[in-house]
Amino acid sequence: MFLLCVCVCVCAPMVDVTKWPVFSLMGTRQLSTIRKASVFGTSANEAIYVTKDDEVYVFGLNCSNCLGTGDSQSSIVAKKLDFLSGRKVVSLSYGSGPHVLLATADGELFAWGHNGYSQLGNGTTNQGVAPVLVSTNLLNRKVTEVACGSHHSMALTDSGEVYAWGYNNCGQVGSGSTANQPTPRRVSSCLQSKVAVGIACGQTSSLAVVDNGEVYGWGYNGNGQLGLGNNGNQLTPCRIVALQGLCVRQIVSGYAHSLALTDEGLLYTWGANTYGQLGTGNKSNQLSPVQIMTEKERVVEVAACHSAHTSAAKTQSGQVYMWGQCRGQAVALPHLTHFTCTDDVFACFATPAVTWRLLSTEHDDFLTVAQSLKKEFDNPETADLKFCIDGKYIYVHKAVLKIRCEHFRSMFQSHWNEDMKEVIEIDQFSYPVYRSFLEFLYTDNVELPPEDAVGLLDLATSYCESRLKCLCQRIIKRGITGGNAFSLLSAAVRYDAEELEEFCFKFCVNHLTEVTQTAAFWQIDGDLLKDFICRAGRCGAFKN
Repeated sequence: MFLLCVCVCVCAPMVDVTKWPVFSLMGTRQLSTIRKASVFGTSANEAIYVTKDDEVYVFGLNCSNCLGTGDSQSSIVAKKLDFLSGRKVVSLSYGSGPHVLLATADGELFAWGHNGYSQLGNGTTNQGVAPVLVSTNLLNRKVTEVACGSHHSMALTDSGEVYAWGYNNCGQVGSGSTANQPTPRRVSSCLQSKVAVGIACGQTSSLAVVDNGEVYGWGYNGNGQLGLGNNGNQLTPCRIVALQGLCVRQIVSGYAHSLALTDEGLLYTWGANTYGQLGTGNKSNQLSPVQIMTEKERVVEVAACHSAHTSAAKTQSGQVYMWGQCRGQAVALPHLTHFTCTDDVFACFATPAVTWRLLSTEHDDFLTVAQSLKKEFDNPETADLKFCIDGKYIYVHKAVLKIRCEHFRSMFQSHWNEDMKEVIEIDQFSYPVYRSFLEFLYTDNVELPPEDAVGLLDLATSYCESRLKCLCQRIIKRGITGGNAFSLLSAAVRYDAEELEEFCFKFCVNHLTEVTQTAAFWQIDGDLLKDFICRAGRCGAFKN
């Protein structure tokens, strides 16, 4: 039986920035204003953070003007970047050169810092002392993600185009030559007709994953970090054939190694392995992707950054593993930590202790309304109503249900009584499904295995709970496998979940051999089976 349990939360993962030493001089009040943050620098002694009011601050060494303050002065006191005031930061990356790229919610791209190889994309090699808008070849393009190597830069647009510029001695810009690229240039070649959904940079290499799960690499390949089966540099994107048949959803790059996570939660690594950063149990480089953590549960997130030889992964139940260079030691196999997020691995064990992504952080000095509600769910001491499902009771509060759900508001409209104790019997839904629904009304969170999430999707549809319906679909997407894909596709059709239906259909096509060997495929309704075969045929699934 498939028992994978998925937790979906409305909020982004929250991180405690005080685990990074560079923030240790800040007071509690100042720390409480931070919403997003990034730590960089050869000694992890520079930082940029965004407040809850979308103000951008920087502090630290200011090597190569990478703080963007307009002067070359270092500072242990945070300085405000007025030019970026009010702009919502959605992506930020730093190069070890160092230089910084920042993308806003409006799709604008800003750059500053070291520019000896035109990695700022402004057509010059003059150092950028303050943030400057990068516009050449990006006008009318909306940048959604940025990535930096040591001295080259990449940007991903909302239409799936990849742009690269800067140092190109090994082909890391993907232009077909080794000439430096002074302004953003679209990476085309075999990516010309592809829609990219993710990008990553090693020191002098580049990776991109496209919407059908294919991964492409280019640039320096001396350690096999492109995963092509050889160690020859690539001047244009080349598909990683060894990952054929897999649908990759996340890619990350370390200094000279790479990791890929598939839609089934499988983890593959390749490249340099001097510090055990591939997690294979030895220190031999791998020229092609190898699967690791095969005995562990499903992986949902992987982490690495081009400044370090450290790797990390998070599993479905929230366990965090680390391996590679960890405080100077070589850890050759994934080691289970006590951390709750991969960010903490880099704060406490990476050298330097930089961030691998833009952090999302929040500080709570007291119980918020949401936290108080969560605490009171299923509390018989304060409840004034209980549901009985399969002989089990769930204790709730009428007022909360009326406020949070139109279904209950209508139910209690005519006979609301503060002093009345009631028991409501439920027989059309299972206990796990109905409990999860009630808990959602208190917490905005859903924690269920995908099969039960299908039942919750049915409930959400019946009760017209659109937000809950979206969360159910997200759980199902993250828990889909070749074994349950067709059953989930059938459920999506049954409950009129169009987005989920399209996702399940694409997954079935991408894993067609495995899916067609399951009992669910041949036991399904005949009309649905015929429709699937026709659609799959139109997609070219049965071509040789």
